[in-house]
Amino acid sequence: MEQNFDFIVLGGGSAGYAAARTIHEHGGSVALVDGAEELGGLCILRGCMPSKTLIYSAEMLHLAQKGNIFGFVGEKPQANIKAMHARKKEVIAEFADYRKEQLEDGRFSLFRSYGQFVDAQSVQLSDGTILRSSKILISTGSKVKVPNLPGLSGVNYKTSDDVLDLEAVPSECVVLGGGVVACELAQFLSRVGSRVTLLQRSPHLLKEFPREASRTLENAFELEGLELQLGVTFKGFSQIGKECIEVTYEHQGQEKRIQTSFLFLALGREPATCSLKLDHAGVNLSPTGHVITNSFQQTSCPDIYAAGDCAGPHEIVHIAIKQGETAALHAMQKKVRPMQYDYLLSVVFTDPQLAVVGLNPSELNNRKIDFLSASFPFDDHGKSILMDAKHGYVAVHADKKTGVVLGAECVSKDAGELIHSLSVAVSLKATVHDLLNADWYHPTLSEIWTYPLEDLAEEIILPDQKK
Repeated sequence: MEQNFDFIVLGGGSAGYAAARTIHEHGGSVALVDGAEELGGLCILRGCMPSKTLIYSAEMLHLAQKGNIFGFVGEKPQANIKAMHARKKEVIAEFADYRKEQLEDGRFSLFRSYGQFVDAQSVQLSDGTILRSSKILISTGSKVKVPNLPGLSGVNYKTSDDVLDLEAVPSECVVLGGGVVACELAQFLSRVGSRVTLLQRSPHLLKEFPREASRTLENAFELEGLELQLGVTFKGFSQIGKECIEVTYEHQGQEKRIQTSFLFLALGREPATCSLKLDHAGVNLSPTGHVITNSFQQTSCPDIYAAGDCAGPHEIVHIAIKQGETAALHAMQKKVRPMQYDYLLSVVFTDPQLAVVGLNPSELNNRKIDFLSASFPFDDHGKSILMDAKHGYVAVHADKKTGVVLGAECVSKDAGELIHSLSVAVSLKATVHDLLNADWYHPTLSEIWTYPLEDLAEEIILPDQKK
């Protein structure tokens, strides 16, 4: 059996749905192929929404346990992990049901199957059906990465999927990794009652973020009681009976061993493309396994596109959506801007949260852009002090001649909300002087941006300001 379409989408997550919707809106016929047990994609089912629901519950618990700071007393609350889990399921069910309805509402031909390339214009489904199209999008997402470490594949490790489905809190756990998922869920586990040891190969947490940001988070974690061992080298993993795993590693020149009943593997994710037979279509992969694309999301085969986690370079939902839309519009020969990441916005939902937008000092230096930076700490800011949210800082990076805001950092309570005012500034190429013309209400967390902005405005004198 063969069927022909204007566009074939492999994967119904954020990127795939965005592309399918866009093609349909421009009059094209779409075959959407998704063989997952549940429809919805990583973000809704096992990523953003469930993790942030649980993280927020743990944050409320943490605040309640600090009642003496805010002037009230009472029995110290404890985590009810089953109740948290039940609420998480209720929350994500609404989003999952809505996405399922969108995928099944008749706009697309939905095939609940997996597909493999036969050639650059043909995909074979699990039941033998052949789908043909001159344009195809790969948006199959990512999966948990299991590095080739001695003995790791032979032990009963847990993944983020297991942590998000917990119905009992482990008394202790060892977390492997120091990236976004590792940090967010390590703090969650600690706050609901587990004794957490985090082992990270890099000398810093969140190595892709500015050093001051990661240092702030490391200090906050240690104050909460998480044990951090950074810069380790993993030597081996062994299963001791059904319940115990031993990790052997080197730290600061010494070989160490730690035993745990709950080993949380959080050493990253990798593209889920190995079953697609991409070689049949002439699609090339990078050394990391990502599908190589240009700025319009075209692969090495120009009529095949890729978007989302399987393509990178940033595994973020709003980027996946934009990539999917860009690919669809380009395939339909519509006017569309190429993807570019100079305005990239990233948030880590730890406490304090980390948020960055635009270009950081390292990238600005690499591009030989003449810039100035200014920062201000939250422990000297009125609203954050009264909230007992004193960890962190804000920083702004601006062009030295024009004052145009090129990037910003925020590490703080609700940094993911605060960063958006600077995200607007970066994307609109506003200057520090422009931002100071706006009202910044007192007392708010947001007004902290005025301090580095004022410092920069005093240093950057525009031509019309000169006497």
